[in-house]
Amino acid sequence: MRRAVTLCSMLALISGCDEPDLPRAGGATTIDDRTSLAFAQPAPNLTPEGRARHRAGDGAFAAVFVPGPAPVNPGLGPLYNNTSCNGCHLRNGRGMPVMGTGPQRTQLLVRVSLSSGTPNHPSGAVPVPGLGTQIADQAVYGFTPEASVTLSWEESAGAYGDGTAYSLRAPRIHIAPSDGSALPSDMLTSLRLPPPVFGLGLLEAIEISTLRALEDPADRNSDGISGRLNEVCDVQAGALAPGRFGLKANSPTLLQQSAEAYLNDMGVTNPLFPEPNGTHELSRETLEAAVFYAQSLAVPARAALEDEEVQQGEELFRSSGCGHCHRETLETGDHPVPELAHERIHPYTDLLLHDMGPGLADGRPDGAADGQEWRTAPLWGLGLTQTVLPYAGYLHDGRARTLEEAILWHGGEAERSREHFRTMSATKRAALVKFLGSL
Repeated sequence: MRRAVTLCSMLALISGCDEPDLPRAGGATTIDDRTSLAFAQPAPNLTPEGRARHRAGDGAFAAVFVPGPAPVNPGLGPLYNNTSCNGCHLRNGRGMPVMGTGPQRTQLLVRVSLSSGTPNHPSGAVPVPGLGTQIADQAVYGFTPEASVTLSWEESAGAYGDGTAYSLRAPRIHIAPSDGSALPSDMLTSLRLPPPVFGLGLLEAIEISTLRALEDPADRNSDGISGRLNEVCDVQAGALAPGRFGLKANSPTLLQQSAEAYLNDMGVTNPLFPEPNGTHELSRETLEAAVFYAQSLAVPARAALEDEEVQQGEELFRSSGCGHCHRETLETGDHPVPELAHERIHPYTDLLLHDMGPGLADGRPDGAADGQEWRTAPLWGLGLTQTVLPYAGYLHDGRARTLEEAILWHGGEAERSREHFRTMSATKRAALVKFLGSL
């Protein structure tokens, strides 16, 4: 294949033959940037007006909130996790698995709920008295955080089929309420690492009918894969709707996901989640600007398409069944942002919930998702994760330090694919990982 590509490239100069139809990860929104700023570029197909909106949205996304009253960006807290969108989504990529204050202020969030009781939250969760549904471990002056959270890691040993040893780590969190109270015995917790921000507009533009066609909750084709859409509360419609954003697909739209982040992560009320009297601190204009910024970010192109080892790894990815969930190619439909509409994209996700087994389970339901289900994470840009932010983690809680560890944690519906990888030769494992690094 490498020879064919090279030959056609040479012939193109001589006879004008077309270049090969190589996949562009984000369609017309793709950029050829593999630097540390690869996730922070505007889509190249934006109009001049769209670029101006993107710049305004960039400012909204980067805005650092402060306690009110204040002339600029008031409304922080009084309880919160971070002071800006950028504070969790560093350079628009994954966060580092750290807790606490200082230069590496909290990038992990802890969702909590009770296993029984009356839900009064859009996610269907039952809030924990004194903690709500997400622990606020920071507070403005004059207030006390809800709790302090410390993080430790527990290592476990394993071995590949050829006897090569490896070690996996799992997070252990300790929650200490600030008032000294005991935690409820039936409290459920879920540690969450902020996911990448780029490409979200394209994922939003995929039609629900496309995702419905990928569902197979009863595994009728007997391939061991039974993905399904989450069903969550759409607060604007006041009804259940398919979820597609968030680690458990617990938000139906980017607008709602952004509004939830302003409220839960920064303590900033907004048009979707106002004060009890209907007032709010964030304007609709600013909320929509931040949403447009996320919608209009470019997707970095794949690398090393002509590399024979990458090509071998791609074939191994497919033959191992990874593509059953990490769907390579999808089509977008209509969207209010025309630059996102009707694009052929390669996100490597089906946006569906899958049972990932007990090893990755958090035991905490979210919408219709149960405690072992997670949304298939998009893989585009995966190889740039630690270029954008060194020491960034993989998986929903950052436990995986490498791509190999991330694969080895897969269970449930992905157990067969994991075992394919675990029992491969070292050469084949390296090829598959190199392919993932090329995304």
